[in-house]
Amino acid sequence: MSWDWTDADDIRRRLDEGADPEKWSGGRPLHRAAVFGSPEAVAELARRVADVDALEHGVTALWKAVMSRNPENARALAAAGADPWRLSLGGWSPGRLSLAGPTPELFPVPEGVSLSDTERAAAQEAHRLTTALGEFYYDGTGLACVADIDAAEAVRRLHATPVDGELIDELLEDPYAYDMDESLQIIGVTSVPGGCVVTQPWGYAPSMPGVLARLSAGTLCYGLYANPKSGNQGSIARHGIIEGSDLHPGGGPDESDTSAEVLASYLYQHNAVAYACAFADLRLADRRAVAGSPDAWVELPRRDYWSHGLGEELS
Repeated sequence: MSWDWTDADDIRRRLDEGADPEKWSGGRPLHRAAVFGSPEAVAELARRVADVDALEHGVTALWKAVMSRNPENARALAAAGADPWRLSLGGWSPGRLSLAGPTPELFPVPEGVSLSDTERAAAQEAHRLTTALGEFYYDGTGLACVADIDAAEAVRRLHATPVDGELIDELLEDPYAYDMDESLQIIGVTSVPGGCVVTQPWGYAPSMPGVLARLSAGTLCYGLYANPKSGNQGSIARHGIIEGSDLHPGGGPDESDTSAEVLASYLYQHNAVAYACAFADLRLADRRAVAGSPDAWVELPRRDYWSHGLGEELS
């Protein structure tokens, strides 16, 4: 049966009746409570486990508390003996990672431990960008965040043509009532500091491999489709080649991630749009390029945008 991770009394009762503090549904209860529980529940579990720094998928419960931005749970774990400075994914410790977030005072910092200038700048930009974008609904949106080219160059690379304003007005009124074969050909393009954004509020067209490959010639771009059914799907194109697909922007880091990738996962957790923009070093001042009126609406030419595969040069 499921546990209420916020109810310390219920968890105490279950443990007193013989529940295993080390195992729950294929994982560790303490890790689960670190993310979803109360500080009291975390403290109760922490005093029952054999090792408060035991690993699940390569990370400690304290790492999970810091990554999920639950500072009170992190403090409860540290009080129970968890080590904030134990190295983990990408060479980060939970304590040093917290220096890049909203609670840099979370733990007493040992002498010589700090963020690098590059890491500090990344954290500052993440705060600025996520604040500029704000919170908004973007399920069903497709994006291509392209570095170093403006909207006009994106249109040229895609051989796209302007769309009649009346047609756009009709489409925007109810995009899902419009013929999908037609609506998927229409995209918005907007110049932003650092490059441009290609958007489609109702579909995945900007993230199609053939679109990303053409846009990324001599540069890089990050494609995003906020799939309402399966979640955010990311892809990377560089110099006309698809380098990565089926990625999960806004999700947690993987065990194989680099130091920079772990930091980006922390800074942009649950914010896939900001992650995609930051990957291409786009410095948006607001969310107009993503969810507002773009610089131009254009229509893509009819061609196969799907046969361009991973690691394959554009022909």
